Amino acid sequence: MKVHLKNILLQFKQIPAFTDNYLWVLVQNQQAWVVDPGDADPIIEFFEAQQIILKGILITHHHQDHIGGVLKLQDWAKGNGQKDFLTLGPLHPQISMVDRVLQHDDEIDLYPDVRVRVMAVPGHTLSHIAYFLPVGPCNPIPRLYCGDTLFAAGCGRLFEGSAEQMYHSLAYFKELPDDTLVCCAHEYTMSNLKFACFLEPHNSDLLDWAQRAQKLRDQHQPTVPTSIGLEKKVNPFMRCDLLSLLKSAQQHSDKPIVTPIDVLATIRKMKDSFS
Repeated sequence: MKVHLKNILLQFKQIPAFTDNYLWVLVQNQQAWVVDPGDADPIIEFFEAQQIILKGILITHHHQDHIGGVLKLQDWAKGNGQKDFLTLGPLHPQISMVDRVLQHDDEIDLYPDVRVRVMAVPGHTLSHIAYFLPVGPCNPIPRLYCGDTLFAAGCGRLFEGSAEQMYHSLAYFKELPDDTLVCCAHEYTMSNLKFACFLEPHNSDLLDWAQRAQKLRDQHQPTVPTSIGLEKKVNPFMRCDLLSLLKSAQQHSDKPIVTPIDVLATIRKMKDSFS
């Protein structure tokens, strides 16, 4: 008698959307969780081609390019007889379609032996959250789904939160294992690296990564995910406690810069108008 053995290993799909978004899908045994489906169409196309069932949706924040496809994806799943999926996310009036509001340090069982931890990471928005997937029986490499808080060599604009909030959110990410894959939501890497090299023109790790990233883009390949370990070496917003960054920021500010939060506030404002 043949015994059918299920494949417990997670599969990860990175789906491009719009001009520079990435939608993230976590699949196990033809069931999938989707992170921030700003556009439902490429998700539905992937699901139908692979005969995948929607198990749930994870939302990081309320911006339209992260939630714009949620209702259509929900309707598609219901139209295909799928009724047991969940939609989870932070508390915000524009995310009224969630089945459960998540808070800092909540833990969500996505599959048996697959649990993500919720991290409150305000800064880009006040209610922004991220999802950390640690190493486990089904996942050999830790992953961070960070929405628009952390990018490759950059961080999100401070639309609602403060520099202090963003600093503490990024400091929280720095505590994660260095091999954690940074699954951010946008392909902003080359722009971010240009700014980072402006701030730290003698950072050899940064210059090396800028060359490698350019080769990837020249080949129409994504530059993300990166890793927490790499970001700590090249991302100026994760290096605000360094004297070299403080000196660089001070050169471009007419106000005294004393603390790492001062550094982040200054360089984030600089990045907003950098070209």
